[in-house]
Order: sequence, then structure tokens, then C-alpha cells
Amino acid sequence: MAGVKGLIDRLFGRRPAAPVSTVPAAPTDADLQAAVEAIQQQIDGKVPPTVSARVARICGTVSATIPRLSQLGPGSDRAHSVVATATSYLPEALGAYLRLPRQFADRRPIEGGRTALMVLIDQLDLLALKMDEIFDAVCRSDADALIAHGEFLRQKFGAGSGLAIAPDLGTGGGS
Repeated sequence: MAGVKGLIDRLFGRRPAAPVSTVPAAPTDADLQAAVEAIQQQIDGKVPPTVSARVARICGTVSATIPRLSQLGPGSDRAHSVVATATSYLPEALGAYLRLPRQFADRRPIEGGRTALMVLIDQLDLLALKMDEIFDAVCRSDADALIAHGEFLRQKFGAGSGLAIAPDLGTGGGS
């Protein structure tokens, strides 16, 4: 029936309605934090300590970065990498590893003499390195602002302004 209607619409010059596509909303900070927590629950007691330590490091860095993602700007590749790490890259790598029988994953070579465990660890190390780089970048603007403010204060109140800045304001043992 739809084919006949399409034919009639074309004969009378009518254009069919364009299909409506919906783009899923970007995940919120809460969604991303929930994804990080789900990752940690997914591996709880199921992976060797070398894996859980790496996952904890990545999840910690992602969690610390989430509240600052807006500083990276809209459409940022770095922001996308953080979101994708929490929602795709890390869960998919862990999922593939966890679907393998432990003995096979941890002892049988699968690529260039490396076991699935070794392959996973390499992937986790790469993700950790990238998340550290992104976290450093996202914090850099605040660090630069602190440095600039210090320079302003030195110019405003430094030598020659009539005010002396005490070099040590510690509360250590006095005289």
C-alpha cells in the first residue's frame, strides 16, 4: 500500500515527508560518572590486580576531568575522548577481555606472542596516558590564570610599591 501511495504522490508532484531523525542527547556529567562507576563494578573481583589498578587510575582521571569538560570547548576532540573512554573505549576493552575464559585470556598467546591480558594492559596504559594528557590540558588554563594573577600582584604590590611582601609567613617555632 505504501508503494501505491508513493506512486500517487509522485504523479501529483507531492514530496513525501522527510523522515524525522533524533540525535541522542549528549551524556550529562551524572551519566558519565555513572558510566565510570559501572565500569568499576563490572570488573570487581573479576580481573587481576594489574588490570584493576589501571582501571582505577583511568576512572579516577576521567572522574576528575568530567566537571571540567566544558573548559575544553564544544566539539572538542579531547572532550569527546573523555566521554568515549567512559562510555565506549574502556567498557568495550574490558568486556572483550571478560568474555574470554580466564585461563585462555591470561595464558594463551593471541597476538605476537602476547596474551589477551597483555593486550588489555597495553590498551589500558594507552588510555591512561591519554586521559592524563587531557586532564593536564584541562587544568592548564586554571594554572595559567594563577600564574598571571601572581604576576599582576607582583607588579601591583611588589618592590617599589611601598609594601613589603613577607617571604615566609609560616607558623613554625619562633623565637
